[in-house]
Amino acid sequence: MSENKSTLRDVARLAKVSTATVSRVANGNPQVDPEIQAAVLSAAKKLGIDLTDTRKNRTIAFVLGNRERVNEFQSRILLGAEGYCAQHNWDLQFISFRNDLSTPPANLRLPDALTRPNRVSGVILSGTHSAGILAALREKRVPFSVVGNNIVGEWHPEEFDCVSTDDIRGAAEVTQYLVSQGHRSIWFIGNQRLPWFARCAQGYSQTMKEAGLEPRFSEIRSEDRELGYLAIKSLLASGERPTALFAGNDEVASGMYQALQQSGILIPDDISVAGFNDTLGELLHPGLTTAREFPKELGGHLAEFTLRRIQEPGLPPQQLTIPTELVKRESVRRLEFAPVSAKLPAHANVS
Repeated sequence: MSENKSTLRDVARLAKVSTATVSRVANGNPQVDPEIQAAVLSAAKKLGIDLTDTRKNRTIAFVLGNRERVNEFQSRILLGAEGYCAQHNWDLQFISFRNDLSTPPANLRLPDALTRPNRVSGVILSGTHSAGILAALREKRVPFSVVGNNIVGEWHPEEFDCVSTDDIRGAAEVTQYLVSQGHRSIWFIGNQRLPWFARCAQGYSQTMKEAGLEPRFSEIRSEDRELGYLAIKSLLASGERPTALFAGNDEVASGMYQALQQSGILIPDDISVAGFNDTLGELLHPGLTTAREFPKELGGHLAEFTLRRIQEPGLPPQQLTIPTELVKRESVRRLEFAPVSAKLPAHANVS
């Protein structure tokens, strides 16, 4: 008799179920009653056996939701997840998934790789997802973890395996730094309909109010580089002259750089700029002051949480919040007299 069959028999005997039931649990069959599944896994643990070692499909799906492309930040999350999976002899499958974020869970059509009989064993949700997909995966008993900063709709992070960046605190630190450098007229550039921008805006707004300053926001509804470019063009056309701008991510900041440079406005001589996530900070000129996130570490923890959920489905939900790091570069200058706003420089061109 093979070693594998002996292992299954040992677990079956202790759990008082058939070897076929143990095999179904080992392969992640969602039709097994949760109580029976728990009994089988408990028996395996007592015997020091990891049933997932015998699983036919040792693959986790990295599901990138509602993104036109894989940007630098998502690429680093993917690399972190892939590295962790490879270390533990699991494969990672990339899936791009687009859907209407308002679709009810019952009407949500999940990717085939998540629902077919030989489906993947677990899922990592990154990109932008609705709260509905969390309910749909839970209903189908698919083990998964999720990036907690990017969920649209009402949900309760404490109920899920969730890894987040502390973007609210990180945005507050960026804003505090700008204020400490004498800036009083500071605008936030980010589409608050998107959850990660909204969370950064929350940290910014709280800090501005605590400093006795008025939070100011761009109303442009776009994303990334295009958002930054259009927001600056609109801001300049309106006649507003802030002394500092806080971009909701580094890609937004790169679009802002382009628009400011086209208009003859110098960074940081005429206006200071800060960003968030530090994916492009070193590549921009002048170097961008920004809050550094740690997407590769985030991806590794997401993979860890998903594998742990596969191996121990009865565990309480796991949450982890990863702090940010303020990185000071040349894009912010100190104002000695802290003017409320700056006049348009003579060399500027806003036409």
